[in-house]
Amino acid sequence: MHISELDFEYPEALVAAQPTRPSRVMRTHLSEAFFPEEISIPELLSSIPSGDLLVVNDTKVVPRRLFSETAEILFTDEIEPNVWQVLFPARDRKVGEVLRLPGGIFAELLQKGIPQLLKVSGPLVHNYFEEYGKMPLPPYIQKLRTDRESSLEDQAWYQTEWAQERGSSAAPTASLHFSNSDFEGLKKRGVFVEKLTLHVGLGTYLPIQVQNLTEHPMHKEWVSIPAATVAAIEKRKHQGGKVWALGTTVTRALESAALGKFSHSIDGLSGPTDLLILPGFQFQVVDRLLTNFHQPRSTLLALVYGFAGKKEIVLKSYQWAMEQQFRLFSYGDLSVWIR
Repeated sequence: MHISELDFEYPEALVAAQPTRPSRVMRTHLSEAFFPEEISIPELLSSIPSGDLLVVNDTKVVPRRLFSETAEILFTDEIEPNVWQVLFPARDRKVGEVLRLPGGIFAELLQKGIPQLLKVSGPLVHNYFEEYGKMPLPPYIQKLRTDRESSLEDQAWYQTEWAQERGSSAAPTASLHFSNSDFEGLKKRGVFVEKLTLHVGLGTYLPIQVQNLTEHPMHKEWVSIPAATVAAIEKRKHQGGKVWALGTTVTRALESAALGKFSHSIDGLSGPTDLLILPGFQFQVVDRLLTNFHQPRSTLLALVYGFAGKKEIVLKSYQWAMEQQFRLFSYGDLSVWIR
């Protein structure tokens, strides 16, 4: 697949700088006579049949965006003690340059490129980021604002109500459309709701740097799927129920499990995944996909192409949504894809 196939034009005015609730929902039935339609969140929830399973991601975003004296740095993964993969403007910097971080921490640039490597003078634990860090909002949201630092509202906007396992560098944004009360309502109707954890990192949002997507190196992200979730999926499949994935992170986690990428234990499945889903991918678990409208030239859009089966269906649905003034990307509206 060529990178140009992930291109589409969009009005910048439709990019959401903050969420609007309730969200609007575009639902597309993936058939030969596919059609997009607008429904409400309550209509969507009521359309999930009793006996089906909704799987959600309980990862918790850590505010890992730090401001040094001269740079804004996103810390993504600690690959060895005190050595971090990061993203920041480093083109004009030299290897060995030292940056001063909040709290008396110094960081030495070990490697340039995308991502960069920084060696810090002391451990950056969760409490450090909670004290000094800002929410890692996508650059296109920051661009729309006069103040690049995230607002106090973003602390709640960019975190799910059920976030529990700390470790993400970005939010699983499809989840931001829902609340715990939504899930309680589903359970009362006989819909099963289970959780897994995928810590969002470079694998989800690193820009594609190659022309042929099959050559794109997906960075690994950590996944944990509890035994209860594994059992629920097996039971739904055996009984003919459908599995609804809330977001691309859940989709990649479930399909990675089906491919045998994780180790087994009494607690369930766990391990890293670098799964890149492209058109032609054979889905084994996910029957329904709930996700945001994604940026051009992203692996997230490629995944939606793969789920839809044809890129033309996705692009026509996106065009319809933009004509209807749906809001785009992380703080935007929701799309639902029915296979």
